[in-house]
Amino acid sequence: MADQPLIAILDYGIGNLHSAHKGFDHAGADARLTADRGLIAEAAGVVLPGVGAFRPCMEALQASGLDEVALEVIGRGTPFFGICIGMQLLCAGSEESPGCAGLGVFEQTVVRLPDGVKHPQMQWNVLDRRAPEHPMFAGQPAEAWMYFVHSFAAEDGPDVVATCDYGGPLVAAVARDDLWAVQFHPEKSGENGLRMLESFVTLAGDRAGVVA
Repeated sequence: MADQPLIAILDYGIGNLHSAHKGFDHAGADARLTADRGLIAEAAGVVLPGVGAFRPCMEALQASGLDEVALEVIGRGTPFFGICIGMQLLCAGSEESPGCAGLGVFEQTVVRLPDGVKHPQMQWNVLDRRAPEHPMFAGQPAEAWMYFVHSFAAEDGPDVVATCDYGGPLVAAVARDDLWAVQFHPEKSGENGLRMLESFVTLAGDRAGVVA
């Protein structure tokens, strides 16, 4: 039996941590929900999940010390996946929480969804892929539907690889090298979401020299 790539899900005590853990477990990873710096450093890939409001999540991440760990991991080029609020925390900041800085990996600010649509967006929506050949979308159907629950989204920027239509185009996914981040919940998005998690596990395993 082939080895399973070790995927560390950052445990900062908030959000959809257990559902993300289960999702990556189903995707073929040796998924660990952990705050252990040594284990995170050994991981083939690292995941930052989250649900809720920007400030409480950012403060919890900082209190755990995992904000520094996340930046170290990203700086080393370890495959990294931000999910929902985890994606937003990678940005410079959010209109939801003025004065609370994010990790600043992506330069854009997170802004409120446009007027004229229901807040939050709580529905399935189809991805409009700007970079259809990106490995994030490997094996996805022509219309890839994902499940969204959010009232804020990142501004447009150079790293955006997919949007969705909700009162206009909203940023749904960003990627830079082996850093992926999505506004939707792949772990709650059925076969398409599982396929995306599997693509990340494959990426992490390839980078670490492990065959999943």
